[in-house]
Amino acid sequence: MTGGWVFKNARLVDPVAGSDSGQRLLELRVEGGRIAEAGGKVTARAGDEAVDLGGAVLAPAFFDPHVHFREPGESHKETLESGSRAAVAGGFSDVAMMPNTSPPLDEAYRVRGVLARAREIGLCRIHVIAACTVGQAGEQVVSMAGLLAAGVLAFSDDGKPVASAGLMRRALEWAQSLGALIVTHAEEPALKGEGVMNEGETATRLGLVGIPAACETVAIARDLELAALAGARLHVAHVSTARGVELVRDAKRRGLAVTAETAPHYLCFTDRDVTRLGTAAKMNPPLRGEADRDALLAAVADGTLDCLATDHAPHAPDEKGLSFADAPFGVVGLETALAAAITALGRGRSLPLVDVVARLTVGPRRVFGLPVHGLTAGAPADLVAFDPEREWTVEPREFHTRGRHTPFAGARLTGRVLGTWVEGRRVYDAAASRGAESPR
Repeated sequence: MTGGWVFKNARLVDPVAGSDSGQRLLELRVEGGRIAEAGGKVTARAGDEAVDLGGAVLAPAFFDPHVHFREPGESHKETLESGSRAAVAGGFSDVAMMPNTSPPLDEAYRVRGVLARAREIGLCRIHVIAACTVGQAGEQVVSMAGLLAAGVLAFSDDGKPVASAGLMRRALEWAQSLGALIVTHAEEPALKGEGVMNEGETATRLGLVGIPAACETVAIARDLELAALAGARLHVAHVSTARGVELVRDAKRRGLAVTAETAPHYLCFTDRDVTRLGTAAKMNPPLRGEADRDALLAAVADGTLDCLATDHAPHAPDEKGLSFADAPFGVVGLETALAAAITALGRGRSLPLVDVVARLTVGPRRVFGLPVHGLTAGAPADLVAFDPEREWTVEPREFHTRGRHTPFAGARLTGRVLGTWVEGRRVYDAAASRGAESPR
């Protein structure tokens, strides 16, 4: 297509400006991969394609700072292409891929390979969070300077913690000297042991080994103190406990350069749901109790937790088909993220829609140092159209990811992605994908 796009009858939600046009439907024009103008009426040009949103939302596309795309090494679970298709179907223009592939992303040439393949696929942008230690073995810090030169976004051994406090201190000090960010997978291995779900009444009743909340909070407390010692930036991944929220909140009060995320599934489920959901509710950290969920919801709403991240972690059906104790940790989340956030935060907590969108856009971008853009002229045309009122039933067989295990299977959610654009290119169209209603 040689022309651009003209979006009509759009509810413009701009998290940078903090604005939501609400019932006032506006127009927006895209030209040359950027927003050309937005307002009550725009001037279409020859070759422009009109998209009548019929009152649906148009917003900046989302950024997920925590996904596992499994390539190289485990393409039977997910590939860069299938993961990218899932991302754009979820409204994401950008994702950050964790390093626990096989082999891990701990060397510059592997990082460059992933980035080159992502450009070749041409759907979403895939950023790389490189390993913090060589081979994710927890024995030697990676060559951070070389990896930064290759284009990595941050460093983490996510999937496992950096167990040695001394090594974590060294990693934070090196990161600080380079202006880099460390993402901590906060977990104390000695407390986790053979645990497979939250320690509590449900685990006892099911005869499963529990993981105490202290497994997370002890590790968060340690890494916050080490970050303070090193004067380094620290991002806490997938916070799941009320006490974890308190620790992050206190660290921010102290002026530490700390940020944190949680995942939509922690806002929607508790460990009680494991009984009915089985391995579709097995993730690490595990679903916690009701008080933990309430604390997470409040912390997302008040900004203590800076952003939402899916921790999208697909596995093969035969792996997730094992007993709960033997099945791997991890569920998929890219294609349900928006709806889960709207359902939990918008309807459940009456958080304004512009703030829900901010947790998926401005929040993670600021944490990871990506450019922040809204819906003003000159901004990149990375856009998502969605109907915030549309209810739908989650059917995993319709997913674009290779993973099928989600705690939202069969759930009735509110909020449906209609289309996604990256640099002015339509990379996802719900009508073409599902034969469902889409903006015209």
